Amino acid sequence: MPSIAPTAPLRAGKASAYVETLTPHLYVPTVQRPVRAKCRWLAGDTQVKPHRHPWAQLAISTTGTIRLTVAQGTYIVPPSRALWVPPDMEHAVTMVGDADLRTLYFYQPDGRCGPGVSRQEEATWRQCRVLNASDLLRAVVRELPTLPDDRLQLSPQDRAREHHLSALLLDELRRASAVQLGVNLPQDKRLRGLCEAVLADPTRYATLEDWARDTGASPRTVARLFRQELECTFTQWRQQVVLTKAVAMAARQHSIQHIATSLGYGPSAFSAMVKRTMGMAPARFFGLHSGQEDGGL
Repeated sequence: MPSIAPTAPLRAGKASAYVETLTPHLYVPTVQRPVRAKCRWLAGDTQVKPHRHPWAQLAISTTGTIRLTVAQGTYIVPPSRALWVPPDMEHAVTMVGDADLRTLYFYQPDGRCGPGVSRQEEATWRQCRVLNASDLLRAVVRELPTLPDDRLQLSPQDRAREHHLSALLLDELRRASAVQLGVNLPQDKRLRGLCEAVLADPTRYATLEDWARDTGASPRTVARLFRQELECTFTQWRQQVVLTKAVAMAARQHSIQHIATSLGYGPSAFSAMVKRTMGMAPARFFGLHSGQEDGGL
């Protein structure tokens, strides 16, 4: 994503309910315990308010899909994927549906960033990264202890187990492949309002002219702002929104035909768009089983 310095507090969109981050001071990662885990069940359309940490974070849901928003963009994260958030980056997490939210905190030595990678590899970990979450990674996340520091302390045996699980988790993170799945958000207020409207309902209008009507700017100006701030056309940006929406629907086990129709596409056109954008067939990209492929689209 383009590097855009935030100029105002993070706006993460509307939700039905808002909650604060859960006692982060009771889960501070250290040299002795470099990975700390929390779990929290939250109802759909609940948002954990914008906040930041001096440590790195991994957001993953073992059930349900989450949306994580930073100043530069927003990401849809189904159970098959996880999102890395670097230290000191303000972010908000919204539940797309009921979700078992797992949050992992990572100790980062001064000036370093990443899951124990070399300095040459750190650049990619200094920004948000959507990662494919292997079955092993998800299993390790579920097994990590989630007791806060003000509860009964872990026994020496449990500490040793946590140490081994943490090392295995870090290794899985280093091996995880990244997925180019996220939506850039602009700083210009007119363009930001348009983008948030598209995120809420990408099928509301068919053309940029219709979308631009409520911005107070001409379609030509809006098109120029997309190129300047987001380095793409409106059509390219909207396709990325459609993909993030499709990921959330696939996580709820909708068929590709249903996803395509709901997002304003015919099945063949949707399949062609996914292949062109992501380089693979929809069933493979969304991780759907053969019974949901609808004719191999």
